Amino acid sequence: MTEHNPSLTSFIKVLTFFAALGGFLFGYDCGIISGALVLLKTEYNLSTLWQQLIVSITIGSAAVAALAGGFLNDILGRKRVILLASFIFTIGAGVMAGTPNKEVLLVGRLVVGLGVGLAATTVPVYIAECAPPHARGRLVIVNGCCIAGGTATAGVIAGSFSYFSWGWRIMFGLSAVPAIIQLIGFLFLPESPRWLVRHGHHQKALEVLKKIHGSQQAEKEHEIIQNSERKQKRIEHEQKGRSVVLQVLETPAVRKALIVGCGLQIIQQFAGINTVVYYNGTIIRMSGVESDTVTLWLAAAVSSCSLIGNLISLFLVSKVGRRKLVLGSLAGLVICLIFIGVAFLMISITAPSADIVNPVAGICASYSTCSDCILEENCGFCFRQNGSSYVTNSGSCLPVDKTDIKHSIVGMCSEIYNKTSDTVWGYDFCPSSFGYMALAGMVMYLLIFGQGMGPMPWVINTEIYPTWARGFCNGCATAANWISNLIISMTFLSLTEAITRYGAFFLYAGIAVVGFVFLFTLLPETKDKPLEDIVHLFARPVCSCCTGESYVQYDIVNTEGEEEPLLNDTKNEVKTIPGSDTVKPLNAL
Repeated sequence: MTEHNPSLTSFIKVLTFFAALGGFLFGYDCGIISGALVLLKTEYNLSTLWQQLIVSITIGSAAVAALAGGFLNDILGRKRVILLASFIFTIGAGVMAGTPNKEVLLVGRLVVGLGVGLAATTVPVYIAECAPPHARGRLVIVNGCCIAGGTATAGVIAGSFSYFSWGWRIMFGLSAVPAIIQLIGFLFLPESPRWLVRHGHHQKALEVLKKIHGSQQAEKEHEIIQNSERKQKRIEHEQKGRSVVLQVLETPAVRKALIVGCGLQIIQQFAGINTVVYYNGTIIRMSGVESDTVTLWLAAAVSSCSLIGNLISLFLVSKVGRRKLVLGSLAGLVICLIFIGVAFLMISITAPSADIVNPVAGICASYSTCSDCILEENCGFCFRQNGSSYVTNSGSCLPVDKTDIKHSIVGMCSEIYNKTSDTVWGYDFCPSSFGYMALAGMVMYLLIFGQGMGPMPWVINTEIYPTWARGFCNGCATAANWISNLIISMTFLSLTEAITRYGAFFLYAGIAVVGFVFLFTLLPETKDKPLEDIVHLFARPVCSCCTGESYVQYDIVNTEGEEEPLLNDTKNEVKTIPGSDTVKPLNAL
């Protein structure tokens, strides 16, 4: 066992730590904005449009940076792009922390998005290209753990500084600390050995491989990488300098791998992760928590479930494999989404009536139930607690005080009203005994998401492309993730108004079912296979309804016409196709 799976060197552990700080920055930025907005809404009197802009501009710029990062990875190298991402993120954090107004804050969010997009594209690729095959999945998942850890840390930081009106500046400013650490650390770390070989720096690549594998294994690994590059150079010569985009589109196996890679990232987002995160605080408040600060702390605790799930996958990925984790996780998410949808449906059915009508409540007075009331962004539900329980039969729909959303403008929940101890202002939730059901579903969702659909799309996308296309294809897949994220963020509120909250969760469950069928059909197993071999798993019309262990792996034949199959398969004869550079099993012709 030890012979096949040698222990990791200290060098690869240090390299993974500094690289995964990029994942931490990714997660921290995604997590901190919700906590910061609670204070920013009061500081700058932000409208709904401005709140959406502050969140969405980072997602949009990250998508653009991810696409650009794919090309920059191939031109500048993985190390330089990570250094650039750290520098940009540091600048953006400083701008956000010191902003004098909301316009400059918007610029800071845009700059941070560029850094996040570059890091999200590059860090998983860098780790995968440096990692030994037997540990590649686990090491890339470390980056996923750091994303989840960054989100959980953001929740703790948000809770700690939510007591101070200026706390949002500290929340943003602290994000510069890991960026600076990564920037300094990467000044002393090497370039990816595969990028070095591709650009002719063979001696430097061998030195890096010796630090990763030890001298004996390094020579063998170096030879494998060189052989792969020689074959690719020959193909590129025959292509007469055609762009990488055209090569990807004209190479069936790589094109199919790109479709699967982008599909994974799109399904990850449309399986509802941001919807669940979005409702984190709301669901907690439904369970009976009034204090914003306590809600933030509990939201941080719930968010840590994703981190726990990632840590579990860290131990399972090398034993169970990528494919089973993805499909098992996606099946579990379908169940959780249906469960949460049913919880919201019950909350809607049992929603109290807004039968206490205030004559000066304006449009809010026209809503007859709490569910209808809170879907209108300018209204909230005011009710009295029934003893120690949040369950109530009636209340009043009142206009929100935009200068302080903790109160209504008029009625018994207004700031000037002498509030009694049993009066509660539900700006974005309805009192319900089914709040705990939704909370339980959310906890299970995050645990299951963290075990599969959270980290696996990032792991698989670092593995399924050949070196010459890895930067571009991974950039496309990362951009697909951010664009999907942007679509969900921009449409979710409109979607809930059109088909209700529970309808949105049922819709996401349906999308997840479609995604399951897509991945069950096309996603092969990549566990323990060399990076140079994996793309060949996509050389069949339908890649997989099995584990991938019985696949014939295809390779380029050399110029003398000698076949070079990567895997012996006694069940399939191998035949060189005349006039072609590929070999195929007879039963695939």
